[in-house]
Amino acid sequence: MTLKKRIFLLFFLSAFIPFISIFAISYYTIDSIFANKIDDGIRSNLQQVTSSLENSITNLNHVTQQLSYRGTLGKRMDEFLNPSSDIFELIEARDELKNELSVVTFTNPNIGLTLYYFQKEGTTQFGNFPIKDRFSPESLPVLFQTYGIKYYGPHMSMNRFDDQLVLSAMRKVQLSERNDVFIYVESGFRLTQDILGYNQYNGALSHLILDGEGNIVYSEIPEAMKVGENFSSLTVDPAKDGISRGYHWFKEDSSQKWSVVSVISQSQYQQEKNQWLLQILLVALFFLGFTVFLAWLLWKMVYKPLGLFHSEINGMSKNPQTKGSRARTQIPEFDFLLGEFSNMQHQIGDLFKEVQQKEKIRADLEVEKLLYQINPHFLMNTLDTVHWLAVMNGQAEIDKLVQSLNKLLYYNLGKLGQVSTMEEEIDALRQYLILQQIRYDFEFDVRITADEQVLQIPVPRFILQPLVENSLYHGLSDEGFIQIEVTCTSTLNIMIQDNGAGMTEETIHNLLNNREAEQQKVGMGIGLNYVHRMLKAQYGDQAQLVIESELGTGTSILLVLPIKGEDISA
Repeated sequence: MTLKKRIFLLFFLSAFIPFISIFAISYYTIDSIFANKIDDGIRSNLQQVTSSLENSITNLNHVTQQLSYRGTLGKRMDEFLNPSSDIFELIEARDELKNELSVVTFTNPNIGLTLYYFQKEGTTQFGNFPIKDRFSPESLPVLFQTYGIKYYGPHMSMNRFDDQLVLSAMRKVQLSERNDVFIYVESGFRLTQDILGYNQYNGALSHLILDGEGNIVYSEIPEAMKVGENFSSLTVDPAKDGISRGYHWFKEDSSQKWSVVSVISQSQYQQEKNQWLLQILLVALFFLGFTVFLAWLLWKMVYKPLGLFHSEINGMSKNPQTKGSRARTQIPEFDFLLGEFSNMQHQIGDLFKEVQQKEKIRADLEVEKLLYQINPHFLMNTLDTVHWLAVMNGQAEIDKLVQSLNKLLYYNLGKLGQVSTMEEEIDALRQYLILQQIRYDFEFDVRITADEQVLQIPVPRFILQPLVENSLYHGLSDEGFIQIEVTCTSTLNIMIQDNGAGMTEETIHNLLNNREAEQQKVGMGIGLNYVHRMLKAQYGDQAQLVIESELGTGTSILLVLPIKGEDISA
């Protein structure tokens, strides 16, 4: 993994492992708290609704008792129903009944429509409000009945001017002459509506009301649980709380043998927990974004110094002597490392300079050693030749030989330094050729052509003599020739060709790279290896030495030198 990926991974793990752990613990804890809170809220609300309905039914029971048992009202009802009573007694009895009903209903604000129902005739009397179409209590949902009284579950009021839900009760009136008279009483205006609409839980609660046999007599969610269904068929255990048809339900049994069930959809039941979970997820996303930002910020803090290090290392690899930059990162630790790296670059640059200086001194010493080293065999053979010439030919030849030898030795051992001119180099070559032509007993032709402008160009000493000497010692015979051409373009070009026996590639390689091969030869003792190393020491890769040879045909040597003026040794 890259450093960037590791930083992001470490930040992610360091931020989210604790967060996820806390979240997991919090989730299970808060889930339990929410579940208990929701359940307790719904149960408390359910108990309140159940208690309010019980109170309303109890109140209905009290009112029906007052209007049904024997007493003043009973007497007046008997008089009103007695056909033998005269008209005045009937009117008086009717007025007293109305007054009594008015007093009862007025002193009970939780009572709504009140009337007497005559079952045989199917008529009503003494109603305190106008009723809707024909009164038919048989169509009302029976909540429960006991001791001659029937209680009806929430239904639309029979009051013509009231479309609210009501609870109602109907009790038989105790009369001496008739047993088909009933008192019918409804709960007050909006009472039942307010009871069922009561919701301290603040959730989307709905209610079911069950009769004593578990049948649904009232439902606020008829699309899921219809009136007339048996609630026990919808649940596994109707005595406990549970889930049915996508709803959570909570049941509360009344002491009057009926039940109230509060239901809430699963989505609503989970809404509060889902809101809390959404908030936690938003916090997690915020932490994730903040963690990524911190990781990115740390990466930038590390990436910039790494970029500077990379730049410094690249610069150093391209040019080891480059001095380190003074770039700063504003981070003390990295600035310290950059400072140490810069010091190291300076030290490496100084070491390179020291090594180059030592290498230059060593190369100069080797060249100087070669310049001042003359092959003893060459001197002995030359002096022996001088002796025999003196015996055989007289003073003229000896004089010529000695002069040439003297000039060559002077050029070789003179205090003129390592740099010479092309003109001096050609003159020294001519003296060398005079000595060689006198030494050998065969004729060879050496032709030297040089442009006028090349004569004063500075060149290292003894670069021509080894090249010509190579031609003499590698197969040149009678009627052999050596052609030397010196020209000048943007470089100094020296071409040496001969028609000798030629050389193999292996021989050329040994001559250029093997010092021992040069020391075994006769002559000046300065060979192609010297030229090769001299060019490397003086010109580096700017000079070229190209040798092409073919056995039986001859050899051509091309020497290309850059023109530097007087500072060749630099």
